[in-house]
Amino acid sequence: MLQRKEAPEFKAIDHIKLLQPEHTKLSNGCKVYCFNSGDAELVRIEWIFGNLRFDPTKPLLNAAVNSMLTEGTKTMNAAQIADTIDFYGAFLQAEYGYDNSEVTLFSLNKHLASTLPVVKDIFTNAIFPEKELETYVRNQQQKLQVSLQKNDVVARRNFNKAVFGDTIYGFGALADDYKSLKHGDLLLHYRQMYQPSNCTIIIAGKIEKETLDLIIATFDNGWDNTDKAIDTTQPAVKPAAEHFYLTEKPDALQSAIRMGMPLINRSHPDFPSVQVLNTVLGGYFGSRLMANIREDKGYTYGIGSGMSSLKHAGTLFIATEVGAEVCKAAATEIEKEISILKKELIPEEELGLVKNYLLGSLLGSLENVFSHADKFKILYFAGLSYEYYDRYTEVIKTITADELLKLANQYLDFDKFYKVIVGKYQ
Repeated sequence: MLQRKEAPEFKAIDHIKLLQPEHTKLSNGCKVYCFNSGDAELVRIEWIFGNLRFDPTKPLLNAAVNSMLTEGTKTMNAAQIADTIDFYGAFLQAEYGYDNSEVTLFSLNKHLASTLPVVKDIFTNAIFPEKELETYVRNQQQKLQVSLQKNDVVARRNFNKAVFGDTIYGFGALADDYKSLKHGDLLLHYRQMYQPSNCTIIIAGKIEKETLDLIIATFDNGWDNTDKAIDTTQPAVKPAAEHFYLTEKPDALQSAIRMGMPLINRSHPDFPSVQVLNTVLGGYFGSRLMANIREDKGYTYGIGSGMSSLKHAGTLFIATEVGAEVCKAAATEIEKEISILKKELIPEEELGLVKNYLLGSLLGSLENVFSHADKFKILYFAGLSYEYYDRYTEVIKTITADELLKLANQYLDFDKFYKVIVGKYQ
């Protein structure tokens, strides 16, 4: 019988076991990783492509080509593609990221013979119809017009531009950039990027031999590399010299604050340790920034800090929206909290809470086979092995307040922060 008057036994997290994939490589150079687990007759298949080198004269090609993959092929128009996928109860989406773009299919195993050919057709016969391109341009311009009215969106764009410079990470589209999209450019980009040798397939779900054989047969035959060169390198990141940016909006009731600095990414050995430090600062609801600026001062509904880990860069950032009349005071309090981390040891009780939060979050994020595949993607595209998570958990369990004090002084230099304000600064 459940004893409701007694708290359940508390146990520390010792070791987190992650599923590891089986690996094969197709004759056309495409790499395949399989996570076979679960009872449901369902699979998630991701085709992930490295983005081509950023071209400032044609900055939207990576995003536009990925977004328009499903807008028509030589054999099917957009409606036919969507109807076929829907008929079999499947789900197909294309997603663009800074470093990679991907196409994801969720499908019942029994319908793969009907859904996989649709995906293959997209990778081999996409045509980017002129009418759909016009619609895409018009829709994106309208979305951009709405987005640029939001202070937090403008702050994020200005921050990225300052920190990442003229790279794919720092680019913020303007309306005229969409006008420059041309059918011929999209087609050439597509033929260069969506080649099997630039693709990694990650399969997760119940994968029987027949299922894997079908996937391999579909994408190892009739999908060939072209003679178009694949260049997935990126220009070097060069942060701006100016560190303070104010976009004034005299009628603003709230001001958006975004500040931070270039930092290490996941491939650096200090990354797990700095993640602990970031969590103390602003990485969860009980963080110091939340306790001070939300709970104590009442300047905002929410504030947080985070670490972005990209293939060629990394940042620490702090983001919030505050009442316009307290914007300068909120920035002062942010500086104050960073200064305290550099001068005072984190109390053991607070550090213990943060450690339990981080370990619990990691454990809670592994709820199914798809979650395990997602963890693998993080490692794979960062060039890391599973040893990373062993080291990550060990760092969280053993790091001390003294070590975090040293890290704060090593990495947190408020004078080097890029400070972006959109609204009023008073």
